[in-house]
Formats: sequence, C-alpha cells, structure tokens
Amino acid sequence: MSDLIWLSEAQMHRIEPYFPLSHGVPRVDDRRIISGIIFVIRNGLRWRDAPADYGPPKTIYNRFIRWSRMGVFSKIFAGLAAQGGEPDQLMIDATHLKAHRTAASLLKKGLFPDVLDAPKVD
Repeated sequence: MSDLIWLSEAQMHRIEPYFPLSHGVPRVDDRRIISGIIFVIRNGLRWRDAPADYGPPKTIYNRFIRWSRMGVFSKIFAGLAAQGGEPDQLMIDATHLKAHRTAASLLKKGLFPDVLDAPKVD
C-alpha cells in the first residue's frame, strides 16, 4: 500500500488545515482518498478505474466533487503558492491548452479582437 500513497506525512500536515471539518461520522482516511484523486487525475483515468487500495471509486469521486465545489483544492493551491514566495521564473506549458474547433469562428462573430486592423510594424 505504501507505494500507492502519493503524499508524505509532512505534506499531509501542510494541507490538512484547508480540509473542511468532519460533521458526525469520521471521514475515510484523507491521505488515501487524496492519493486516489491524484492517481486518477494524473493518469487520466475514469474514477472507477482507480485501484481498490484507494477505496471505493464512488468515495473518491464524491470527495473530489464535494471539495471542488467548496473550493478546498483552490484554497490548498493558493495557500501553498503564497508560502513559496515570489517565483524566479514563470513557465507556461501550452500542450494542454487546446482550442475547440469552434474557436476559429470567433473572429467572424466579433468575439475576438480583429488583429487585421492593428497597425503594421515595419
């Protein structure tokens, strides 16, 4: 099971303050469920294809959806980014920025700035 856990104890302690409080019934092991979420997203799998060691796929999916809607993951990312200070470099990986086929018609519909009327640079 240890090779399936993505986060160390120290990493879990850093993000635990951002978790919502449990009401009533204790939650399933957060570390195991978070590792399942990371595994599914990292590998581009369907929720039901997560290994059984992470717990029931429905639990992994429900936790991801519920916490996403509550903004838990956004708070974690913002909090960790704020602790890191000012970055030396910023890099953008455009391999995941895909335009939908209808994006080509935005210019015709007037929803995209017309670059043809821009002043020419000589």
